[in-house]
Amino acid sequence: MTATLAILLSALAMTLIVGLRYLASSGAFALATRAVRPGLYTGLDAQIRREIAWSLASAAIYGVPAGIVAWGWQNHGWTQIYTDLHAFPLWYLPLSVLLYLFAHDTWFYWTHRWMHRPRPFRIAHAVHHASRPPTAWAAMAFHPLEALTGAVVIPLLVFVIPVHVAALGLVLGIMTVMGVTNHMGWEVFPRFVWGGAVGEWLITASHHQRHHAEYRCNYGLYFRFWDRLCGTDRGVGGFGSAAARGNRAAGGDLARRVGTGD
Repeated sequence: MTATLAILLSALAMTLIVGLRYLASSGAFALATRAVRPGLYTGLDAQIRREIAWSLASAAIYGVPAGIVAWGWQNHGWTQIYTDLHAFPLWYLPLSVLLYLFAHDTWFYWTHRWMHRPRPFRIAHAVHHASRPPTAWAAMAFHPLEALTGAVVIPLLVFVIPVHVAALGLVLGIMTVMGVTNHMGWEVFPRFVWGGAVGEWLITASHHQRHHAEYRCNYGLYFRFWDRLCGTDRGVGGFGSAAARGNRAAGGDLARRVGTGD
């Protein structure tokens, strides 16, 4: 098998994995929403179809660089991914997970904030904010340009920060769960997580929902660190049908203002 064909097959395999992971995770939480919050997504069928279509397109954009890096790691030892559990001290395992999450969160905060400038918003980020209110299917509903900014992060980090393959899997799992649960339109975590000391620094749906309602705040992905440091943290938001209707109307007005630079 030629190297070109092997790379193409690896990219295809990773695209399928990312796509199936999205369908499985978002589908599971959508079913949970139907059971726990029946009727929450009523009237959003057309929006959900758009979210799924954009997300599957994003899966290909995420899968291609991941597939190339996976091929290079397996065949040429590229990257700092390791499989020997004792290659680094055991205390480094949780540290590496935190390093990846913080680095990803930092990249996300600043690119996300940039995406809210008028021109990038109109060209790309408006696709994601067309989900008003967001649903469990919206986590990867990105314009291809925005998907590209997210797709390069982990593939670049594995060249810089050593990580055990299991720790990398945990990072990807957290990325998937947080991405879906932050967009569900209700709070899956108990109150002591989002309303207590942990919630002062950890982002959940209550925090990200406010971003989708007000646009110019709460830009983070996992942690509230950058929002707090940069003065863009406005705390947690609310849910409920009345809030959703208000968010939808306010979101439409804000989207027009963002798009025109007001």
